[in-house]
Amino acid sequence: MSDLRSIRTKIILLTVVAVLITTTAAAIIGVVTIKNLGNNSSNQILSLLCQTGEKNLNIYFDSIEQSAKTVSSFASDDLKNTDLKNLNAHLKRVEALFEKTATNTAGVLTYYYRVDPEISTTDKGFWYIWDTDDNMFKEHAVTDITQYDTNDQSKLVWFTVPKATGPSIWLPPYYTENLADAYVFSYNIPIYKGDTFIGVIGIEINYDTVKEVVDSISLYENGYAFINDREGNIICHARMSKKEIANENLKKVPDGLLSNEPTITYKYDGVEKQAIWMKLNNGMRFNVTVPVSEINMEWRRLIGLIVIIDGILLLIFTIITLRLSKYITNPLKKLTEGALQVDAGNYDVHLDYKGTDEVGILTHTFNMLIDHLKTYISDLNNLVYSDALTSVRNKGAFDVYVRELQTRIDKGDKNLKFAIGIFDCDNLKTINDSHGHQKGNTYLQSTTSLICQVFHHSPVFRVGGDEFAVILLDHDYKRRVELSCIFEKKCFEIRDSSTEDWEKVSVSLGIADYNPETDKFVGDVVKRADETMYQNKRNRKAIQ
Repeated sequence: MSDLRSIRTKIILLTVVAVLITTTAAAIIGVVTIKNLGNNSSNQILSLLCQTGEKNLNIYFDSIEQSAKTVSSFASDDLKNTDLKNLNAHLKRVEALFEKTATNTAGVLTYYYRVDPEISTTDKGFWYIWDTDDNMFKEHAVTDITQYDTNDQSKLVWFTVPKATGPSIWLPPYYTENLADAYVFSYNIPIYKGDTFIGVIGIEINYDTVKEVVDSISLYENGYAFINDREGNIICHARMSKKEIANENLKKVPDGLLSNEPTITYKYDGVEKQAIWMKLNNGMRFNVTVPVSEINMEWRRLIGLIVIIDGILLLIFTIITLRLSKYITNPLKKLTEGALQVDAGNYDVHLDYKGTDEVGILTHTFNMLIDHLKTYISDLNNLVYSDALTSVRNKGAFDVYVRELQTRIDKGDKNLKFAIGIFDCDNLKTINDSHGHQKGNTYLQSTTSLICQVFHHSPVFRVGGDEFAVILLDHDYKRRVELSCIFEKKCFEIRDSSTEDWEKVSVSLGIADYNPETDKFVGDVVKRADETMYQNKRNRKAIQ
């Protein structure tokens, strides 16, 4: 009996140790995996939000610059044949063009062309202000700047700074008392005839218009966005008022935020934060920042849950083993072998012992554990690698798939044949602007459904806001030309039969084949597919 008890004790100890190693290994793997996935996911979200804000701001700022440059170019050409002693006719011609340009540019608060008093004291220029009541621009008396020293850049910055610096310039926001202390940005271009400074053409936009874009970016509970200039002065901030930004002591960015690293970790008011920034076309920097603690909160919660679950499962197995160890013989060996496989990372283990005794129950419970772990890991993968809007795989999943293909290329797989298709939705911005983002989402979901329907044997990925990709292998690879034609045909049928803009699926497609003789990287195939897609898009626009 003592020998039997000794054996049972050894079996109990062996089983407990095996289960402990298995659950610990699974917990460590889960902790590392979840931490990495959580950090990567947060970086991707930050980057996506930063890209969204950068794109919207660039579109807006570029439209203002283009309008001002159009007028300034006309004014410079017109001055070539203009007598500086009589600028009235010149100003009228510029005024007529400026009115059309400003009216067709969103967000313009004022526009002006101010002649330097040193050139003319009679032909001073013009200044127009948007009247929200009448929904039109109305002329306003120009500011008398003769009372100021036009070389003093602390006064009339919209005039003195361009005159002193020379090139066109975006000025930091400032209060203008002539517009009831409105807080504005301005873009100004100095006008010359030869080497002679004539005056300044400028456009002012409301600070609140830019702040709406900044305020629209948020992440977690305390994430926000802001804009700063090249010198580190805060230009627009989601958490700062206009008065705070105007305060010289408050408007400098924290130390470290002017780094050229794409992802920056810094401290502000004792809180560690992580920021991602992108450079705007006008030289400013757009930043999205969030406390590091909030980034870590989600994956730490999941890790805590895994630890608790592992602890509970370990306790259950230990109790079962203690009570039923006398019946554990050969099934225990299989159970231990299965646990070692799980410890090695193989979650496809399934024990086939069907007994109704205690060992059978333990075996069944072990199988349930593996299923739960597989389901849990699968759910985590779905959270990380699935696109929430369209339910297809996301950019992260596409990168994983590309790396797997690259590994086969690097190993010299002679049997590797594949093609990559890149899709780009047409008119998504127009739909969002005209009908709202909900209809834009419907448009994206309809596009996804069509792509999945035609390329149903291939993995489909959403790799950007309005961009998708498919990787064609085997059956779909052989039919790639046919499928491309079917896709184009179905797009045409949908557009022809639909009445609403968001129902008219219009997608540009480019497909490129992998050529083992010339393609050393999967990225080469992606690039060709992308170029083919844009060429097809340009061809379609030319036909339309």
